[in-house]
Amino acid sequence: MSSTLERHVVALGGLRVGEGPAVVISDRVSLRERGGRDGDAFERLRDGVTLVEPAGAGDLPAIASLARGVVVGSAWTRDIPLVRAVAALGLPVVVERRPSASLEEWLGVAGYVAAEGNDQVILCESADLGLMRAAREASGLPVLADLSGDAGALDAGLGAAAVAAGADGLIVDDAPDDRRQAEEAVTLVGALLRPEAPGTLADCRQAIDRVDAALATLLERRAALAGIVQRLKPVGGFAGRDLARERALVTRMAQRAPELGEARLAPVMNAIIEAGLHLAEERARQ
Repeated sequence: MSSTLERHVVALGGLRVGEGPAVVISDRVSLRERGGRDGDAFERLRDGVTLVEPAGAGDLPAIASLARGVVVGSAWTRDIPLVRAVAALGLPVVVERRPSASLEEWLGVAGYVAAEGNDQVILCESADLGLMRAAREASGLPVLADLSGDAGALDAGLGAAAVAAGADGLIVDDAPDDRRQAEEAVTLVGALLRPEAPGTLADCRQAIDRVDAALATLLERRAALAGIVQRLKPVGGFAGRDLARERALVTRMAQRAPELGEARLAPVMNAIIEAGLHLAEERARQ
């Protein structure tokens, strides 16, 4: 498959995976992990769920009725009859990579789904972010990073790393702190690295909100560093401003933001610098 293929977008319930911001999914259910039995899937899924991995073909009617997407689990990607039956449901299909499977083997399973006439395919990886990126580039399919079941993954920054590596979404455990950390990674890293082209006013405002959240985080960090600088300078505060350095800073920034240019960036940076100096002076008086 070519990396120049048009990007696929898969609608997963109310989520659009592969377009716009990365998504966070915290309701993935595996009927296999709990020893699922034919006939009890309707009871276990009665409240609805985003993603479900079946224990067997007997679970598929319940999944077709109550789930928004179905998972081809990493443990049974070689069960081709079940893969084909899952594809025939017409739901979006998330294809996990079997441990030790090569990129070609992983994409081959996705090919079985597509061969059944179902082009709503999403890839999912839990360990190798480099391979995840390669799969995204080679296939054009959206990819999810599964961080569920790893208690330290989000604390270690793997959510942010996955978004930076190109993940179109994160699968996390259904815990408030995990979801909060995942949404922070999606917002902050995504605002910096994921291009967006919103088509509606509401979507555009949400994209702006994500960029503003990233800006606020960076400005707070910059203010903290500016406070340290003031303590290290021989002459701190407004009297210690280095105007030549500030002009050079604006010039460098204009190289990254040429449409804004130096003339528009200069007053913005002056306001940011002055706000940091005022904050440093207030803290010094405390």
